Amino acid sequence: MVVLGVGNVLQEDDGFGIYACTYLYANYTFSPPIEMINGGVEGINLLNLFLENDPILILDTIHLDDVAGSIYHIPSEHLSGYGLNRGGAHEVGVMQCLDMIELMGHPLPYSSVMGIVPQSLSFTMGLSAPLIHQFDPYIATVIATLKSIGIDATPKETLKNVHDIIEAFTYPTLCR
Repeated sequence: MVVLGVGNVLQEDDGFGIYACTYLYANYTFSPPIEMINGGVEGINLLNLFLENDPILILDTIHLDDVAGSIYHIPSEHLSGYGLNRGGAHEVGVMQCLDMIELMGHPLPYSSVMGIVPQSLSFTMGLSAPLIHQFDPYIATVIATLKSIGIDATPKETLKNVHDIIEAFTYPTLCR
């Protein structure tokens, strides 16, 4: 099992998937173990990840006509064909991976997107108020989804909050 966080932390709410993946990695242990991957804005460069892993849960923002902070869990087969004729950044790359797998004649891995509707994609770090407000419910939804496929999440002794996670990206520790 792979949990893949995608997004761009330099574009406010677009970084939500990265923050959520980092938060889960920092605060939980999983049984059986799962792989947590920060896919950033790699897009199409993630093709091998999709070819070599099953199942995959993608954490990302999703651009739908709904209230900011609305949470959706969409199986990948419902996203088929979405990527090839769309323009954009990382969302398209991930969707193109799924389309390319089908075009190559391979079966799609069992994958799904746990998406949240963004409010702002400005060039700033952090999250908008609606997405901060929905962060804990989103994490609870991810954990419930993992539990539904037999993966238990156990909180670690010391927990970081979403503000700690965002701050770690905003003010990274310099190498010495």
